[in-house]
Amino acid sequence: MKLGPIALASAVLFVAAAPAAADVRVVATTSDLVQLAIAVGGSLVSVETLVPPASDAEAFEPRPGDLGKLKRADLVVRIGLGYDGWLDKLLFETGNAQVMRGAAGYVDGSVGIPLLDVRSQSIANDDGHAHAAANPHYWLDPQNAVTVSGGIAEALIACLPDERDRIVANRSKFVRELKRRLAEWTERAAAFAGAKFIAYHNSWPYFARRFRLNVVDFIELKPGVAPSASHLAQLISEGPKLQVRAILHEPYEPGESPQFLAQRLGVPVITLAPSVGSMPGADSYFALFDLNLAAIATALAKPR
Repeated sequence: MKLGPIALASAVLFVAAAPAAADVRVVATTSDLVQLAIAVGGSLVSVETLVPPASDAEAFEPRPGDLGKLKRADLVVRIGLGYDGWLDKLLFETGNAQVMRGAAGYVDGSVGIPLLDVRSQSIANDDGHAHAAANPHYWLDPQNAVTVSGGIAEALIACLPDERDRIVANRSKFVRELKRRLAEWTERAAAFAGAKFIAYHNSWPYFARRFRLNVVDFIELKPGVAPSASHLAQLISEGPKLQVRAILHEPYEPGESPQFLAQRLGVPVITLAPSVGSMPGADSYFALFDLNLAAIATALAKPR
């Protein structure tokens, strides 16, 4: 898979953020987890990501070099909930007992998260993306980063017990800044609270709950499955009745159906960044929310 200029720039950003003489080698499945690991670990960690920042993690196919990263890892941090289900096979192949499921060097960020779209099914999903057990896009509620960073801190302390105070201080600094910004984001989002949207992919329930938005339907028939003509016709029929304000789209999702639907409904398409590095300007975890909330505010402020 070739990296475009956005992905390359973001990859350079993450490499530059990690120090050369770190004590713990961390491998995170996504760019968002990279940011949280660096926030908690600081100069104690060197962090690599498996999924390129501007790629769809749910459709990711591991590369040969990824196995080597995991073999050298002291700590692995994943999204879980089947979102990065391809990681399980890689971990088995490494033979690295330190990062196997249940080991001290294994962190599943979904542990302790109040999950949405919970279903009584297994995580595996043979048709489309892995949303079978619960929606895995929980990092898009910034409040959940408090829980995820706590899990990372506990694992780092297990690796470096003598650095406990330093790790706790790093996380506390991050959480304080997160809460300050969350108050600002919440105030900013109040201007469009209750607005109704149709999304291409079901990435946004945590974001929508946090900022009081209403995603009323999806262009995909189910996660990872392209829409049929009849489904698009139904959305066109129902959109005006529901008073849909815009179509939410992600940069690596197909653009034809969102544009067609937006034209028929007379509403804008808002392209949102689903992860750090997925769009220009989303170059940190905090910037991710700055960018997305600004995009919504700008689009909804324009006269229809």
